[in-house]
Amino acid sequence: MFDLVPLILLFPVFGLLTNLIFGRNLSERLVGIIASGSSAAAFVISVIQVFALANNNFHAETVFIADWITIGKMYLPWQMRVDTLSVTMMVLVTGVGTLIHVYAIGYMHGDKRFARFFVYMNLFVVMMLVLVAADNYLMLFVGWEGVGICSYLLIGFWYDRGDNNLGNARAGRKAFVVNRIGDFGFLIAIFMMFGAVGSLQFDDVLHFFENHEIEVSQLATTITLLLLVGAAGKSAQIPLFVWLPDAMAGPTPVSALIHAATMVTAGIYMMVRSAPIYAIAPLSQMTVALLGAGTALMAGTIALAQWDIKRVLAYSTISQLGFMVAAVGLGAHVAAMFHLITHAFFKALLFLSAGSVIHGIEHGAHKSDDHFDPQDMRNMGGLKDKMKTTFSVYVIGAMALAGIFPLAGFWSKDEILADAWHVGAVEGHWHGMTVYILLALAAVITAFYMTRQIILVFFGSSRSAAADNATENPPIMTVPLIGLAILSVIGGGINLPWFHTLGSWLEHTHHFFHGIDFNLAIALISTGLAVTSIIVGFIVYHRRPLESSTAPDPLRSVLGPGLKFLYNKWYIDELYSATFIRLYEWKARFLAFQVDWVFWHDFVHDQIILKSFKNAAAILSGPVDKSGINKFFDGLAYSVQNIAVKVLRPLQTGYVRNYALGVMLGVVMVLGIILIN
Repeated sequence: MFDLVPLILLFPVFGLLTNLIFGRNLSERLVGIIASGSSAAAFVISVIQVFALANNNFHAETVFIADWITIGKMYLPWQMRVDTLSVTMMVLVTGVGTLIHVYAIGYMHGDKRFARFFVYMNLFVVMMLVLVAADNYLMLFVGWEGVGICSYLLIGFWYDRGDNNLGNARAGRKAFVVNRIGDFGFLIAIFMMFGAVGSLQFDDVLHFFENHEIEVSQLATTITLLLLVGAAGKSAQIPLFVWLPDAMAGPTPVSALIHAATMVTAGIYMMVRSAPIYAIAPLSQMTVALLGAGTALMAGTIALAQWDIKRVLAYSTISQLGFMVAAVGLGAHVAAMFHLITHAFFKALLFLSAGSVIHGIEHGAHKSDDHFDPQDMRNMGGLKDKMKTTFSVYVIGAMALAGIFPLAGFWSKDEILADAWHVGAVEGHWHGMTVYILLALAAVITAFYMTRQIILVFFGSSRSAAADNATENPPIMTVPLIGLAILSVIGGGINLPWFHTLGSWLEHTHHFFHGIDFNLAIALISTGLAVTSIIVGFIVYHRRPLESSTAPDPLRSVLGPGLKFLYNKWYIDELYSATFIRLYEWKARFLAFQVDWVFWHDFVHDQIILKSFKNAAAILSGPVDKSGINKFFDGLAYSVQNIAVKVLRPLQTGYVRNYALGVMLGVVMVLGIILIN
């Protein structure tokens, strides 16, 4: 059954090539069926690999596809790794991806680039599967870069929309550039691995660091910190998180697929895959844990003050990724993967539900004359009774995100908090307790801003004509939401603390993967804090609901100027603009205008090259050509003419006797020459 693994890539490749070649001539329905069907087929193959591993005593297998790179001592075949960690990601990517593909058929209906959108979606699935199925770091990097390019294409899919009809294109460029910064760190880490080990195969690299723990501890610290730079870019951590909120410019299925369920988790997967290297680099582990916890809290505070329904979820994603990164730093790799999986369920659900809300609002706008932003929660309200299915699944997703028992988010988030408490209180590491406090505060804030969002969107009265005319979406969009809602409810069952199912499964990949015992006190405290936060959010926003789209945020009376600070995202973008971006743009303008145009074009090209050419051409065409060459050949022609006229023409008399005399003289001259010699 392992021989079927290449089909995981071939099915979505078939889907994207079919729609790329024939998509313009196919109906929307057929394009959607091909794209979704190819993803679903890959999901089936992924599930088969679960049983294949079980029948193989969970022993990792590699499936050779082709020779790839052979340079000196470097030999890297293109082969896919099938172990419990990679198969977990395969099932997640293809399973959640298929539901999002189906949803996108309804969401993208009527778009003029419908087929192109699904080509990009299938291409993304291919690249993500290359990433998670790689057997070496360089192949992983190929998938890593591939999802980066797909992200650029999908974020800027509606490139002609946004501010000045360029906003979405700028958002795609921003994501691309920021990710390249992180990728540079990852690439340097790969170079250092190869320099130390002489190979980039996972087994070779990881076993080398396990077997030379003392000798290479400093090298491991450097490499893991560089890997963190790569993960910070892809998984949107401080200071490289600024691209993800702007990425909401893409269609909502893109937000769900790339920026909630799959691509942004690539950094987490890469660090979990490299667990043996992190295990011998305690400084790196502490840095990772504190960075993740700081990101979780910071992003959560920003989400408190946002009005855009998708932007709130974007900062929530950054915050939850911070939980996962912190878990990796704590050595809680199972907890990190557990939260990665459950987060994929409920965050994909929330993004798609938000898309359902936006779609319903936009549909209502066709019946009104409003000029409004369909993503601004101030223009919503009262949707609870108009979009009952969307409301129900949205509440499930929000409660799972808030960590309410017994939904999936409760189990995974609680395990991370318990691990942080264990590192701090039991093992005695100061950063463990710091991480616990930061994550607990982030969890409290999460429950509050999700309560705020639900009340602003679904409760109260409609604050726009579009919201008043909103309608529920068709089953093609709501059925995937129901499927994700079910997963958000039961998803915690994959690693219940009494069974440690996920931990036992992942232990077959790394012995570092193990969970800890359930901590009832931590669970009660976190649940109590979340419920209290929900109650406070209900009091703040439901008792004093917004009466109009221009009414101030009720939270202003509590936070005062701090609310503006949070709304402006801690002014991080402004800080980057004042320091890096303006300097970069100034250098770009200097290079473009002063160096390229004024110096190279005007001075070097026009003054030196062009003038020199003109002067040389003038000399060659004047004194040399006209006065020299032309006069020489003209004189030669005149000389020939004069000889012909003055010497040869008189000889042509027309008398035979003269010609006979000439012949005779010629014979005499020839005979004379012969006699002389």
